[in-house]
Amino acid sequence: MYHQGIQGIPYYLGISSLAEIATAEDRVCVLNIAGGESRQVTPTSHAFSGGNVVFGTSPGRAGQVLKTPAGDIPIFNSVREGLNAGLSFNTGVVYLPPSGARDGVAELIRVNPDLRKIVIITEKISVHDAREIRAMAQGNGIDIIGGNCLGVADSWNRVRIGGALGGDHPEESLIKGSVAIFSNSGGFTTTIAQYLATAGWGTTTLISSGKDVYIHYACPDFARAFAADERSQAAVLYAEPGGYYEHGIAWTKPVVACVVGRWKSRLTRAVGHAGAMAGSGDAAEDKERWFMEAFDVDAIFTPDNPVVSARGAVVTNIADIPAALTAVMKLNGTAPDFAPRGNLALKPWLANDQGLPLPADIALPVVTAPEPCASQIDALGQQVGAVVARQNMKDKSGASVMNPTTQVTSVHGHEVLDLALQPLEACFALPLVHEIASENDRAMLDVAVAAEVNLVGDPILAAADAAREAGNAPNAVMATAALLTGPRRVERALACTRALIDIFSHSGLKDGRDESFDSSHIRIDPETRALFMATEAEAADPRPEAMLRAIAARGGKSAFLKFLQSLGIRLSRDAILAAIATTISWGPLMRKRITRLTAETLPWYLRLYGVMVGSTIPAEHHQSGLLHGIARDERFGQWTMADLCFLAMTGKKPTPEEALPLQILIGLLISNGPGSISGQGAKGAVSADGPQTLGRVQINKAMVGFLTHCGFSHGGNGYEGMAFLLDQFKDKGLTDPSDPAHGIDLKAMATEFAKQYRREKRASKEAGAEVRALPGVHHPVFRGKPVNHDPRERFVAEYMARAGHYNIFHAFYRELVQALYDNGASPYVFCVNVDAIIAALLLALLWPDYRAERLSERDLETAAFTVFLYGRMIGSAAEIDDHLNRGRNMDTRTPASACGFVV
Repeated sequence: MYHQGIQGIPYYLGISSLAEIATAEDRVCVLNIAGGESRQVTPTSHAFSGGNVVFGTSPGRAGQVLKTPAGDIPIFNSVREGLNAGLSFNTGVVYLPPSGARDGVAELIRVNPDLRKIVIITEKISVHDAREIRAMAQGNGIDIIGGNCLGVADSWNRVRIGGALGGDHPEESLIKGSVAIFSNSGGFTTTIAQYLATAGWGTTTLISSGKDVYIHYACPDFARAFAADERSQAAVLYAEPGGYYEHGIAWTKPVVACVVGRWKSRLTRAVGHAGAMAGSGDAAEDKERWFMEAFDVDAIFTPDNPVVSARGAVVTNIADIPAALTAVMKLNGTAPDFAPRGNLALKPWLANDQGLPLPADIALPVVTAPEPCASQIDALGQQVGAVVARQNMKDKSGASVMNPTTQVTSVHGHEVLDLALQPLEACFALPLVHEIASENDRAMLDVAVAAEVNLVGDPILAAADAAREAGNAPNAVMATAALLTGPRRVERALACTRALIDIFSHSGLKDGRDESFDSSHIRIDPETRALFMATEAEAADPRPEAMLRAIAARGGKSAFLKFLQSLGIRLSRDAILAAIATTISWGPLMRKRITRLTAETLPWYLRLYGVMVGSTIPAEHHQSGLLHGIARDERFGQWTMADLCFLAMTGKKPTPEEALPLQILIGLLISNGPGSISGQGAKGAVSADGPQTLGRVQINKAMVGFLTHCGFSHGGNGYEGMAFLLDQFKDKGLTDPSDPAHGIDLKAMATEFAKQYRREKRASKEAGAEVRALPGVHHPVFRGKPVNHDPRERFVAEYMARAGHYNIFHAFYRELVQALYDNGASPYVFCVNVDAIIAALLLALLWPDYRAERLSERDLETAAFTVFLYGRMIGSAAEIDDHLNRGRNMDTRTPASACGFVV
């Protein structure tokens, strides 16, 4: 039969009622039946529909079958072969790629005179091909549904044709009732049916129309069939922007229309499967108005403003559809089809509040999920820690990222500017627990690292001193120490940590600091007990007892340490280190912030931290019970990481005023993003060991990878800034760099240098020589701007100003970059970069000792390099752990095709 279309043009429409869309008599042929989507969907459709697919086509697969719960479906090379085999059908389903859809439709129409319907699943069919498909269908009396749809279904007939309406278990969603559904979205077609069931409404016919420019079976066609279907008492429409299919329809029965996509009108190009982009007059707002006029309502229905009429309602949230339909049908004197089946309240199957106290209205109780989900969730609940998917990590990081706008790096979500104001222990813990450690955990970390710094009697110390005597830079000395901190030196500490995680993982302990936790029900075997016990060879080691005294003196709390002490044995240093590490990592591990692998390897990092800091102290200062003359109990019980690092660099304990600049420096230097040379060295070392075979990765070797990728340019160039400052301030009589009343005319100094530098640049240019770079200056972060800056330098300047602190060297650098511009030595104001900050803060810190000749210029250079290494040691730990968890073997290599050859 023919109907009047837009502008009075008649068109063919064979389907007269929704009851004819998907019937028990329909027989189906599926094109590209062996394709990826069809293989997943067709067996379910076939079984649900009682076996309605007679055959499918897939060129080159003739003679094969598609297995389904309702029997095998034969496959032929072409439609003609299937018909020649005596099989017949009246409905075609097209799963072909976009380029083949038109020819597939042509084949169906050409060879099968019994064809009446075609359902096109294919999306992104070109407009040209869609026009030809429309013309062929109209010329041969064929109804087409789609493209870009999920097919059709009928809950009364228990038939599904094409696509996945109803999901993998259509019998759970396609429930017999009185509501028809017509939707631009295939996925939401099923969702709407499920939502309706919660309010007691079942369905008749469900049509996924698709949302290409050409909607072959459109809203006017649905309206006619809906009016003629005695089963359907109401309809739900889901409409997206674009097209005029919904305009001007005279609805004969109640309808609830859900219009979405207001946000699409703000875009400048098509998105998603709304192929018909919202344009002039057919945006979401326009469609809302069309429906409101059709239903004689003046507002959108919401739970707070339930505007409906007997003719219908308009919603913009699919969750409001059931309530709107019930309200509309109540005005029509019609009750729901059956008792409500549940409700749309959020019912979480699993929850992870990350340990945060939530308000009662959002702390939703967890409910048992239906099977098989409940069993799967239970299995996940037994899993300890996070699970991270492995991926290619070349030029990538899951630990650090640089903000492209501010040029400030973050490590696990914390900007280095913020880390600069955190205690050093918090920074040392962050890479491995992904959180800022609590005061308790920071105290525990202080003890753990302090116990590793004094290397008296250890071969590591002899090796590090030999490296130092050989003239090596600080990174090579530290690398020597790291190399000797190999797997066997941490084997038992890691085993103790694994054992503690095994013992407590399902004990109910949530907080590793909770010493009130009752562990009396925990039993361990003799072998595990012996693992925690000090050996005879360790009888003379006083450090275990000193560590326990220090933890008690600091008020440290640890459920694991309390448990170990209850065993009535002398604990080894490894066992105590393991207890400290597990205490620090337990909260993030239980909240699945970190993996079990990260928690298990934490003692290795803690030992490396201590050994690497200790190696920067010459052997003569390591004595039994003393380090630089400081007694063991004082260091263990009172000293912080900042104190230890300052001691390693200067040989003395800092005052709080001296410790703060060091803390700021190390915090700022933790990371410069995953692309830094040091970060690449650390990641490359993990990648080369093969993180997919965890037991072979040597974390100490990865630390060496970071260290070997540091040098006088990347790491030691803070000293160049100090040397530059020493040259500028020689013979100036400076006594106190922190005194703003120093009496030195910094602007005059900067101007004199800028004029001299301009002359030097001119002479170099005339001679064809390279102009010398100014350390801490010639490195603009925001190139091309009239005034450049390094955000780290600005952060330090603003912080010092707020705190009332002064640094003459920093002040001079700021005068210098302005003077270079004012005197024509530079085309714009260079930034004072972080290297200048290292030089300025560190030189001010060490100035009294330098002036008193207790420190030489070589000592200053070593200090500048060392403070960089302390910072990057933390950042590299983050990259090592991230790559160990995420990376694949050998995934930091540069492909040969991307490598160049320099002649």
